[in-house]
Amino acid sequence: MVELKRDEYPRSNGYDAEWLLNGDMGPHPLWLLEDLANDLDLRPGMRVLDLGSGKGSTSVFLAKEYGVQVWAADLWIEPSEAAAHIASQEMDGVVPVKAEAHALPFAQGFFDAIVCIDAYEYFGTADGYLAYLVQFLKPGGQLGVATPALRTEIRDLGYIPDHIKKLVGWEAIAWHTADWWRFQWEITELVEVTAARLQDSGWHDWLTWAQAVSEHRGNRDGALDMLEADQGEYLTFAILAARKPAA
Repeated sequence: MVELKRDEYPRSNGYDAEWLLNGDMGPHPLWLLEDLANDLDLRPGMRVLDLGSGKGSTSVFLAKEYGVQVWAADLWIEPSEAAAHIASQEMDGVVPVKAEAHALPFAQGFFDAIVCIDAYEYFGTADGYLAYLVQFLKPGGQLGVATPALRTEIRDLGYIPDHIKKLVGWEAIAWHTADWWRFQWEITELVEVTAARLQDSGWHDWLTWAQAVSEHRGNRDGALDMLEADQGEYLTFAILAARKPAA
């Protein structure tokens, strides 16, 4: 079996690989979240929105590891399905919610932190989205994102590399460099960017997960061809963190 334990992700090592693979909706969500959390200040009792939470693996991790209260919001997964996945870990403190990212059913200033793992690329590249999202943060609240990234902007390349285009087509234009994200957020003056970096291990972690998913399902994961062809030349993840100014 593909090894899914890493010294650099000690918290993630405590979670059952089969449970994680059964919740698969993209690259290893706990590795991404554990790395991102290094750039956040999560404390017990905080209210956290897990935006684009899928089946809730990241929500369980947040609640267990940091003692926060989590609202697990996703459009594609029914709350009942997420609740079943979450309940298998005997986890309290997670509330599954069906929600569209542009119509969030929460009060302004409700959350101490918002995290988004491998989903922000679907809605967060729009120029006005950050302004919409930060209204749900308290003054001083934190925003953390892990999103697929390219080491060179497609605009600078002038094309989408064939092996990436074959899998995701034009949607790869939403995969940006960390510098692109830093500028996109800083120019608004709505947040103070505290981290904007590319993962050194992002491509390798993604490849390892795709291999594990292929083995678990008994058929080849669609991302494997792309990742094997890439060899880390373009593909990784961006880790982004910011704080809303205090009132």
